[in-house]
Amino acid sequence: MNFQQLRSVRETVRQGFNLTQVADALHTSQPGVSRQIKELEDELGAELFVRAGRRFLGLTPTGELALPIIERLLQEAENLRRVAADFVQSDSGMLTVAATHTQARYALPTAVRDFRDSHPRVSLHLQQGSPRQIAEMVASGAADLGIATEALSDYPDLVTLPCYRWSHVVVVPRGHELAQLQQPLTLEQLAQFPLVTYEPGYTGRRHIDEAFERAGLDIDVVLSAMDADVIKTYVDLGIGVGIVASVAFDEARDDHLVALDARHLFALNTTRVAIKRGAVLRGFVLEFIQTFAPTLTREVVASAMAAKPGEEVEG
Repeated sequence: MNFQQLRSVRETVRQGFNLTQVADALHTSQPGVSRQIKELEDELGAELFVRAGRRFLGLTPTGELALPIIERLLQEAENLRRVAADFVQSDSGMLTVAATHTQARYALPTAVRDFRDSHPRVSLHLQQGSPRQIAEMVASGAADLGIATEALSDYPDLVTLPCYRWSHVVVVPRGHELAQLQQPLTLEQLAQFPLVTYEPGYTGRRHIDEAFERAGLDIDVVLSAMDADVIKTYVDLGIGVGIVASVAFDEARDDHLVALDARHLFALNTTRVAIKRGAVLRGFVLEFIQTFAPTLTREVVASAMAAKPGEEVEG
């Protein structure tokens, strides 16, 4: 039994049992993948995959039981490499951070700058994606940590910690009738206008929809996007009234728009950092987390990693 055999099994499941894609992912040949899996099955004395000719259709009952063990073995092998690397070169290496556009554009720049100043020998890679893509990158080991507002807490394989809370603002062009209000904005007033806001599943969109649903109000979302800058562009063109994260509005840069307080309209959102459960984190990974969210000290992260799935650990 060897790690290449275990990787072949794990990657076959990850690639939806498509051996061509498995071979590409492992930088080997399709016959090589089949051979590695067959040698492991021969050693175990049981088939791990349901086959139709040369095609793999799914996992056998034995395969279903074996997969979590294979995942743990490969995770511990990676942990061993990280422990050795951290001992030999604790101040150098590669850090991969997966984040949504909002986090990468508005929340992360200062932390990235400060981390680079203190860790010049660490190569930092920033991957962007949807909240679910970010969760999957962290769970698969493709990213060391993920930062997003939605979805991360839905994955039991991830440990998630709250970083900060934020609210939405309503944005309109200068001269818009909502900008002339002398009283706090209401949902009823907002529902009278076409809206431009985030895609479902992004940047607190769930709290926006829930607020209108609770009030029994129908809304007309004429345009949705992942990017707050795109939303503000279309608001400026008069397409509709925008709802964006408060961190995405800058009075100096967005001086052609007016931001209206919406903290009383929509629930607060919590941005979280996610790390893979059971992973050994190199020192500079922990230091990046604390640079981004100062309350998330090494001790807080260690406590969260030791907690059972579902237990909330506050920074």
